[in-house]
Amino acid sequence: MKLYALSGDPAKPCYVVSFKDLLIMLDCGLSVNSVLNFLPLPLVQSARFHSLPNWNCRDPDIQLDDGEIKECCGCAFINSAPEFVPPLDKIINFSEIDVILISNYTNMMALPFITEGTGFSGTVYATEPTLQIGRFFLEELVEYIEASPKENTARMWKDIQHLLPQPLNDVFKPKNWRHLFSLDAVNKSLARVQMTGYDQKLDIFGALQVTPVSSGFCLGSSNWIIVSGQEKISYISGSSTLTTHPRPINQAALKYSDVIIMAGLTQAPHVNPDGMLGELCMNVVMTLRNGGSVLIPCYPSGVVYDLFECLSSSLDNQGFSQIPMFFISPVADSSLAYSNILAEWLSTSKQNKVYIPDEPFPHANLVKNAKLKHFKHIYSEGFSTEFRQPCVVFCGHPSLRFGDAVHFVELWGSNPQHTIIFTEPDFPYLQALAPYQPLAIKTVYCPIETSLNFQQANKLIKELKPGVLVIPENYTQPPPIAPHKLDLVIDQLPDKMIIKFKRGEVIKLPLKRKRSRIYLDPQMARSLVPHEIQPGVTISTLTGVLHVKDNIHDLHPLEPTPEELAEEQQKLSKKPHLQPPGQNRLRHIKYEWGTLDVNLFLKKLAQDGITDIKVEQSGGGGDELTLHLASEDTVIKVSEKATSIVCGGKQSLRLKLRDLLLQCVQNF
Repeated sequence: MKLYALSGDPAKPCYVVSFKDLLIMLDCGLSVNSVLNFLPLPLVQSARFHSLPNWNCRDPDIQLDDGEIKECCGCAFINSAPEFVPPLDKIINFSEIDVILISNYTNMMALPFITEGTGFSGTVYATEPTLQIGRFFLEELVEYIEASPKENTARMWKDIQHLLPQPLNDVFKPKNWRHLFSLDAVNKSLARVQMTGYDQKLDIFGALQVTPVSSGFCLGSSNWIIVSGQEKISYISGSSTLTTHPRPINQAALKYSDVIIMAGLTQAPHVNPDGMLGELCMNVVMTLRNGGSVLIPCYPSGVVYDLFECLSSSLDNQGFSQIPMFFISPVADSSLAYSNILAEWLSTSKQNKVYIPDEPFPHANLVKNAKLKHFKHIYSEGFSTEFRQPCVVFCGHPSLRFGDAVHFVELWGSNPQHTIIFTEPDFPYLQALAPYQPLAIKTVYCPIETSLNFQQANKLIKELKPGVLVIPENYTQPPPIAPHKLDLVIDQLPDKMIIKFKRGEVIKLPLKRKRSRIYLDPQMARSLVPHEIQPGVTISTLTGVLHVKDNIHDLHPLEPTPEELAEEQQKLSKKPHLQPPGQNRLRHIKYEWGTLDVNLFLKKLAQDGITDIKVEQSGGGGDELTLHLASEDTVIKVSEKATSIVCGGKQSLRLKLRDLLLQCVQNF
């Protein structure tokens, strides 16, 4: 069994497992951090970004296209359509992938890169919410990029990367970056997805059985269990033991795995999500009291549902119930509507509301009462009429490189009364703000991440008792955001084998196929005659035809075809002394077992006229016997596990000695 690490970001995993001649891809996360190296894409041309000074190379022989690199407050940015870091395609051929298992909607953003234009012909499995909300994420991303097209594409900078200023000279392999796919590619890739439910057992070509179980992280998020006849592998990605809106994690199903592959731990291990939620509400209230407005860059689903719920309650308690909240996204209406029809994927408390009946999420009520207003874009019909300040605006993209958030940062950035609150830990907030500097707007970093922290992950690992734990190398050292906190790592347990990996590595996992399951034909099962060879151990021989199809092994009785039967019967009627048909001969084969009776063998040799025999014993305990037949120039070596006859190529002698030897062991 091998693991191919196609991603270097554990929060956006993409791995391939080769097992039983199958290639199984675990998630296809897209690393979006590369977009921070590009200038933002405003909805209308920005005089501020256009007026930023060009960066020019000191080498007079190198001439970049005009405006390809812009400088802002000591940092360099690429003036081009943003590019993304897809999973590595050099160490594995995507056309050979048999199955893709998606754990949650944040980990499927690279799916079009993998399935479209690569020859991929496999199957993609995901739960219904993962597919539908993943569609929202992909459609929003594509629409953001296509809404602000760039006239030119910057290319030359990648050839002189070593000469560029910070941070461009440090980016990793930019030639592997790619522009985003089209909406057509998104639709084609999502059409390949087969929806599945929790605990549904899916057969993979007869070789494996895969099952999604609830991970507790977000709507429809799953951990995957891969089972063959004897082995069990669990893939844990994006899991949570906290009580939020999704269905709780199913830990019992993950216990006693031979191998656990773990990824998707929190990106903000140094903070508590409940504490961050309280801090967010406090900063929103303080800003509103001072007459300012609040911008919260967000994704179109996930934590934003919890923010609506907590923030609306906090505003009511503080007397700000009339302050409007705006949710702006190309998929805002779909996201809000869809979340309220997913009862089976929700926590028990949310499910119970459905049967009252009541909406499981309060945002439906907020929309009815006009406290939460949603629009596709800031230029959508009705937005300018409804928009009033002070207010709270939720919009994308959290990177601040595209989407409606770019407009609000430019609109409010010079006013210290306003506040921008970062809740998504995917992007370092100072880097997100860098091309807008200098800014007067107040900035607050409140990362709200509900996936497992290191303390919770270590506790879970101890309870699950895996044989082998496989984790990214990043999890064995403190994160860069808190390098002094040595407890923010996965513990090395004395009785557990931990294998670590990093991007681009192919590692062997200590899981070997021990046995395969064979299905016995009922007719053969009825004919079994067990023999006891020692107390408590009985065996029975089987002779049959083994059929293997789609990795399913079936053992059928030996039955000649009608043509063979007719032909053999015709021969037997003419020549009765002939042997029965080939299949029938196999029925009468004897199977030898046990150790050689040496004295009986010597007696048989003497009866056959071979008497000049020298017997030697060797081996540590005398467990190897050598017989020298001087007259025949032959040596017979007998050990516990093998017998060899060295007779100088005398075939007739070898066969005679073999037959005599087989008469001196037990058989049935």
